[in-house]
Amino acid sequence: MLHIQSFIAGQWQAPDSSARAIENAITGTTMAEAGGPVSAADILGYANDHGGPALRAMTFHDRARMLKALATHLGTHKQALYDLSFATGATAKDHLIDIDGGIGTMFVFASKGRREMPDARVYRDGAVEQLSRQGTFLGQHICTPKPGVAVHINAFNFPVWGMLEKLAPAILGGMPVIVKPATATCYVTELAVKLMLEADILPPGALQLVSGGLGDLLDHLGSQDVVSFTGSAATGLKLRSHPGLLSQATSFIAEQDSLNASLLGPDAVPGTSEFDLFIKEVAREITVKAGQKCTAVRRILVPRAQEQAVVEALRGRLAGVSLGDPRRDDVRMGALVNQAQRRDVLETIAALRTEATCVSGDPDEMTILGEDAQSGAFLPPMLFHCADPDSAQVVHDTEAFGPVATLMGYRDIDHGVALLNRGGGSLVASLITHDTAIAEEVAFGAAAYHGRLYINDRTSMGEATGHGSPLPHMVHGGPGRAGGGEEMGGVRGVMHYMQRTAIQGSPDMLHAIGATWVPGGQQSQGPLHPFRRYFEELELGETLHTAPRTITLKDIEHFAHFTGDTFYAHMDEAAAKRNPFFPGRVAHGYLLLSFAAGLFVDPDEGPVLANTGLDGLRFMEPVSPGDSIAVALTVKAKTPRNEDYGEVRWHVRLTNQEEAQVAEYELLTMVARAG
Repeated sequence: MLHIQSFIAGQWQAPDSSARAIENAITGTTMAEAGGPVSAADILGYANDHGGPALRAMTFHDRARMLKALATHLGTHKQALYDLSFATGATAKDHLIDIDGGIGTMFVFASKGRREMPDARVYRDGAVEQLSRQGTFLGQHICTPKPGVAVHINAFNFPVWGMLEKLAPAILGGMPVIVKPATATCYVTELAVKLMLEADILPPGALQLVSGGLGDLLDHLGSQDVVSFTGSAATGLKLRSHPGLLSQATSFIAEQDSLNASLLGPDAVPGTSEFDLFIKEVAREITVKAGQKCTAVRRILVPRAQEQAVVEALRGRLAGVSLGDPRRDDVRMGALVNQAQRRDVLETIAALRTEATCVSGDPDEMTILGEDAQSGAFLPPMLFHCADPDSAQVVHDTEAFGPVATLMGYRDIDHGVALLNRGGGSLVASLITHDTAIAEEVAFGAAAYHGRLYINDRTSMGEATGHGSPLPHMVHGGPGRAGGGEEMGGVRGVMHYMQRTAIQGSPDMLHAIGATWVPGGQQSQGPLHPFRRYFEELELGETLHTAPRTITLKDIEHFAHFTGDTFYAHMDEAAAKRNPFFPGRVAHGYLLLSFAAGLFVDPDEGPVLANTGLDGLRFMEPVSPGDSIAVALTVKAKTPRNEDYGEVRWHVRLTNQEEAQVAEYELLTMVARAG
């Protein structure tokens, strides 16, 4: 028997006499135990005294590099996680979702942390706002790590992915994490935590594990802490209404099970690619992880004319799904997590039978492959049909968290959208159609009730990830019954673990706080042309002021004929004067950019390696023949990319002979690092 430990205050703690027994999903036998007392003072004190300060002392890039190293380390040990995860009832393909999916999620957050966040401790959220006429008083939103702990209460169905998809944004945001996995599958989470701690990548106190109950931990949380929960709506409501969390206004994120639906467009008739795709997607969502997915399809909405065709197609596909010991190569669907979960699904099925008829699958007549699996928590894939979804209620508010879905017909798209929304708020809804007008109508009518809309057709089906696959780039959550929370979503997910604050002050104050030069702030002159200086040598605010260059009519005409841009405003004086924006013929905007580069570029080989982009280009004033332009090139921000080079963001400002600003943009270059 496995004795599942907790990792608290830097020590592994074995279960005690209060431990709960854990069942092997395949055989039904007791295989492990977990649980013991939890000292809130010890676990919170260790996180707040050690993990939090260490993480907050790092930059986003430091923390992103840790995530990448953790993901790499887990990737080299995932076979051990596969082998142990079979006991949860998961198949080899299910492991790819949970284990590989979790590792992949960490890689995505590591990448986004390096690419989309600064190598600094403060994240600038949005543009600088000018709050005064002369620009001496400005404002900007910033985000800083909350100086508390992140308590992650996870569900049983994804013991690895469920942990890592919360852990990655929390660590990237600078918060220490206390992981509380569901006891039924905590043995897989424990192994993953052991692997990460053995790698010695995270600072002490950044990651702790509670295997079993949390005790009174929630009573001791405060306003700077975050609780993130995944599980049932009933448990979510209980946690959300905890008096301690309410009184302290503790941040609470919920991702709850919901009545997700998939809608077949009226254009997707039998014989089309979309019809076949719909059958494949729905069958997969019923059977993957034995239907134990918060994003699984629970309601199948099809045009009334196609009800029988869809029933027959799904019945045939589900009949070919082999059920049994997931360690066998010939098994396609494993067991539910334990007998208690199986009983819960059977009770829910009894409620569904009051409004729907079972048209495929019978728990009393199923073939289970594997001699040791006859006492396991198995159920066959089951399909129900509800003939009157309008008067029905149970099928829209009662979820069987297993391989069960209910099919119902809709009259028209408006009716289909109304049925989608009867779920009261879902994590995801999918639409299979090749008609863009239908997609637009469904999106407008159903988006407010769903956290994600997955639309697939013959064009995207070759690369689409599937109805039930939340991706780290996009938000995972939903309104209403789904909990009202958002997880992942790239940098959006990181913001849950940070406080957004409005900073107001002078340009130099914003520069000092945000580690980015702000227009209007102090400038300095370097000892050499900035293109002669290495990445480390350049200083924020370092500025090159160029000599002016006069723009002639000959310049404008040559540029027009050379590029082919003979737009009338550049070539026809009378027509240009009729344009309310121009006094007459004016220089091309891109001519000004070219001349600006000619003014500030140093031509010789040096540390500047490449121009990689141009952001925020704006033209403020026209430039006429005879006007002159000068350029101010300022180092605005610096971001290390690797050992060889870093990215420098330059602020470029063009002014005319009257010192009026005529253009502004940001130039991105890769600059070599010294040595």
